[in-house]
Amino acid sequence: MKTMNIPIILTWMRVGMIPLVIALYYLPTEWMGVHLRDTIGALAFIVAALTDWLDGWLARRWNQTSSFGAFLDPVADKLMVCAALLILLDLGRLDSFIALIIIGRELTISALREWMATIGARDSVAVHWLGKLKTTAQMVAIPCLMFAQTWQGIPFYQVGQVLIYVAALLTVWSMFYYMRKAWPIIRKQA
Repeated sequence: MKTMNIPIILTWMRVGMIPLVIALYYLPTEWMGVHLRDTIGALAFIVAALTDWLDGWLARRWNQTSSFGAFLDPVADKLMVCAALLILLDLGRLDSFIALIIIGRELTISALREWMATIGARDSVAVHWLGKLKTTAQMVAIPCLMFAQTWQGIPFYQVGQVLIYVAALLTVWSMFYYMRKAWPIIRKQA
């Protein structure tokens, strides 16, 4: 397959990890205990988040970018984040309002980018540093909330709580940024 390369394989691995992490949280806690389950779940999320960074870096470095990779990578990211947020909701470690903000923004901006691409204006809503900062806050907050333990004196659950609120604020801010960038084109098309 022409589009199969190491960056695409890493992205597919990230997609494949999602049902494995979800299944981990459906296993009876007697099988491995809550602490081990949460440790494995957080580590799996961290590995998936690192593959997100690595696949993009490798694709650019090896000049293996593709339209399929540009499509699959953000889908994998959004699936991974949404699955983790639903797990955290189920565990009672995340407020539903925060999950709605994050998931709602992801759906809105994905739809906006798709529509902008159909009219040839996708570059006007290209990834901005604000979106990258939001993603970083999420990718650090989520495994902290999944781990939810104190280790080496670091209260990961509390750190995760602060960071997920920061991520939610950045989520709203970045959504307004992208909407403002797209607004002139939206008005012209309407």
